[in-house]
Amino acid sequence: MTVAIDIGGTKIAGALVHPDGTMTATTRRATPRGVDAEGVMAAVAEVVADLSGSPLWASAVRCGIGSAGPVDTSRGTVSPVNIGAWREFPVQARVAAELAARGAELPTVLAGDGVAMTAAEHWLGAARGHANALCMVVSTGVGGGLILNNQLHPGPTGNAGHIGHISVAFDGEPCVCGSRGCVESIASGTAIARWAREQGWTPAGAANGAGSARDASAAGVAAAAAEGDPIALAAFDRAGRALAAAIAATATLVETDIAVIGGGVAASGDTLFAPIRTHLAAYATLSFVKELQVVPATLGTHAGLIGAAAAAMLLLPSPPSS
Repeated sequence: MTVAIDIGGTKIAGALVHPDGTMTATTRRATPRGVDAEGVMAAVAEVVADLSGSPLWASAVRCGIGSAGPVDTSRGTVSPVNIGAWREFPVQARVAAELAARGAELPTVLAGDGVAMTAAEHWLGAARGHANALCMVVSTGVGGGLILNNQLHPGPTGNAGHIGHISVAFDGEPCVCGSRGCVESIASGTAIARWAREQGWTPAGAANGAGSARDASAAGVAAAAAEGDPIALAAFDRAGRALAAAIAATATLVETDIAVIGGGVAASGDTLFAPIRTHLAAYATLSFVKELQVVPATLGTHAGLIGAAAAAMLLLPSPPSS
């Protein structure tokens, strides 16, 4: 069994994950707001306590922690953008201490959420059977991870594959990371909605003060695009082009043959995937990348816990057989 902990801005979840990927003793807590670092850690400790009450607790041999980032796996620390109380918080050591306090001194590994999602999709999802894959989360931000030669490749600090901060627009607008023209500044849900509004798009009903105004987020832009709104379509075409350029660059560099895309923006389906595939044909032109596939992720909300477990199985040595 693998202990899996998934830490995000809205929830902290846990499960015991079987070798076939099925989950037992799943539990969750809302991520605390308005508390200090120890207040957030208290919720993690409650999740571990819940898991320790399972009859299968004694069979756990490893622990994987997936967390929103930034992460530094070389130090075991996290500074999640959406958990303000944690800055360089030593979550790996703290979770290991909680496990030990519950009678489980287990090897523990930390993975960023993009890397965890990659491990999940390669184990049980859309990248299964592919030796070299790029997996991406396109949501409020844009993250990702790499599978190379059937191995998870997180890099020295756990940030390899962070495709959201590849620059695809030489004269593009500044990105929050300090660079310019990053994929995230064009293709994240936040960026899609912002650009559409800047071009004059307004949610249905907003202009006349109607009470049932459409969502002003990327989901609202996607709904408008599905109805043929030209600005909304242009916003997704622009995002798709940025993603296609970055996917092609990654495939050219390390010869991935599939790109798996999950996250809230990917839920718009062909509204996002059609322009990605159209533009990819113009960017992925060399013989060894021409057959590159772009497909939706399949694990959805389970990817965090499955990914934390998969990362632990891929990155930690196997325990000796009894």
